[in-house]
Amino acid sequence: MVDPSEIEQLLAALVAAGPVEVRENGVRLASLASFQYEIRVQGRGTLLHLWSEDRTLARRVLRISEQAPALLQLEVEHFGRNKPDRLEFASSGERAFAQLTREKFLERFAELLREQFPDDEIVSLSTSADLKNSLSSRYTRALLKSRGEHWAILAASPGESAAAIDDMLTFGLLWLENTRTRAKIARVAGLRLFMPEGTGKLVAHRAGALSASTKIEFYELNAALGRARRVDAKELGNVVTWLTARHEVEGVLAEAAPEIDAVRKLAPEAITATLVPGTREVALRFRGADFARWQHATIFLGLGDHRRALTHDRQPELEQLIRRLAAHRHPAATETAHALYRMQPERWLEAQVFADPARVDARLDPRFLYTQVPAFSAGDRGVVDLLGITRGGRLAILELKANEDIHLVLQAADYWLRVRWHQQQDDIRRYGYFPGIEIRPEPPLLFLVAPAIRFHPATSVILRHLSSEIEVARVGLAENWRRGLRVALRQ
Repeated sequence: MVDPSEIEQLLAALVAAGPVEVRENGVRLASLASFQYEIRVQGRGTLLHLWSEDRTLARRVLRISEQAPALLQLEVEHFGRNKPDRLEFASSGERAFAQLTREKFLERFAELLREQFPDDEIVSLSTSADLKNSLSSRYTRALLKSRGEHWAILAASPGESAAAIDDMLTFGLLWLENTRTRAKIARVAGLRLFMPEGTGKLVAHRAGALSASTKIEFYELNAALGRARRVDAKELGNVVTWLTARHEVEGVLAEAAPEIDAVRKLAPEAITATLVPGTREVALRFRGADFARWQHATIFLGLGDHRRALTHDRQPELEQLIRRLAAHRHPAATETAHALYRMQPERWLEAQVFADPARVDARLDPRFLYTQVPAFSAGDRGVVDLLGITRGGRLAILELKANEDIHLVLQAADYWLRVRWHQQQDDIRRYGYFPGIEIRPEPPLLFLVAPAIRFHPATSVILRHLSSEIEVARVGLAENWRRGLRVALRQ
């Protein structure tokens, strides 16, 4: 546990040196002077509470991740999220390197726009975050006036991460919507996305799920020449996706059965075994929590990346771990802040849906539900994808999320596109999925499943831009879904 007095001393030293700004995940929130704050021990952890007239933040401090004369960086836990966040207190004179890079890019990009579109007028240009409208500081946003109409523009600098570029379409659509709601602006024709050369494959792929009325143009940036080239989405390439034949999956599970069954008998109602996509490994999960892997006739035990082979001498260790999971990862557990209770919530939700998919929608056939079909070259995206089928033979995709995620809609649409492609190639039937069922040719249904209060406000905005071919049902669950699935919202 982090000592509260240590954080207080470090903050006091920063304040003594001059103005301090507060940033979360690289986004500036406000000056520290505008907040009151308290650091205290709560339960088994340290709680940092900041509040002002405009906002309040409560974060559990996991560790001090970086300490420098002008910077204090904390790894914190935000209630309702399954990944740590980064909270920074920085001297205002020491601007974040990433933000400086983005501001320099903004200046160069403004010159590029003036040269590339000499007859157009730059109405606005910014790289600052707009938290109210869910607009990130990772991108340069512009509004270009062109012969009686406008274009919304979003650009990523060459220094941005691959993840930032993959996420561009979400923020681009939000920026497009934002520009269209402004007063005194003529028609906004569409969105122009500017991406570094050699990137944008996934963005162009996801754009294929949008309505034809959402006009998007793609441009590749050449940083060395300071120019941009308009490209067709097909030029950016195709994403990689594949199916594993069902008999191969079942063959690996059968091979692993002797070792897996010996573990599952310790808690048969809670432990499941699933093939890890693209591998010959089998994941053993306790209500979704990955606690062991099978590989080459051996069980490797451990909750994290460090796993040890399960030998006869370590059998008591396995039994102790199962008892801990049974105590803390129980639907009726009272210590809901415990790490074992809160880890891998999407996988726990997946286990609940697997047990009774008809709770999500009565049309779903409970005999068939597959995970990560097709599989992705990039591995697990943090969202659980399930492929099922209705009792009438129509494919159904279930996208599960336990916490708020601004990218949920386009991640789901991405998966829908891949499933639809394989369906049109007749791959799903040929690879042995849904045996004995005649799969109907209609496009798959798409179910977005999450606790009702965890849908991001941007969800409705992005849904409006999807193609009418994608039939979407938003299924909102009661917040206590761990105790049993109950639908509180259906749209």
